[in-house]
Amino acid sequence: MKMTNAEYNEYIKDMAPRSPLAADLAKAFLVGGLICCLGEGLSMLYGDWAGLGEKDAATAVSMTLVFLSALLTGLGVYDRLARFAGAGTLVPITGFANAVVSPALEFKTEGFILGTAVKMFTIAGPVITFGLSASVVYGLILCLLT
Repeated sequence: MKMTNAEYNEYIKDMAPRSPLAADLAKAFLVGGLICCLGEGLSMLYGDWAGLGEKDAATAVSMTLVFLSALLTGLGVYDRLARFAGAGTLVPITGFANAVVSPALEFKTEGFILGTAVKMFTIAGPVITFGLSASVVYGLILCLLT
């Protein structure tokens, strides 16, 4: 069967399942909001009850959310939550932790060095690289302008 690109695109459009956009948006908003509410609750816990300063409490919240995300990824819970909530789990810091842990778990059978250590940053590595590169460029621009 020979198809043109336009015919193929039309075929794919007809065969692809329809996504319930409103429901997907609502789920992402709800779960992402709950993750952020958890972060705020932890911030109050660390700040008010544990007596940490604002910066220290923010650091403790980030560490806790990354740890919880990594733990839930290892237990297989985070993947089910991500299937339900979509982008609601990707945007917060928890999505970054999941992006580091998932490939590490997937390739652990190849060994600690060639599997886990090498594959750990396949998804998150470009984010780190371009984030650091952008911060250097922005810093240089700021240094030149001031």
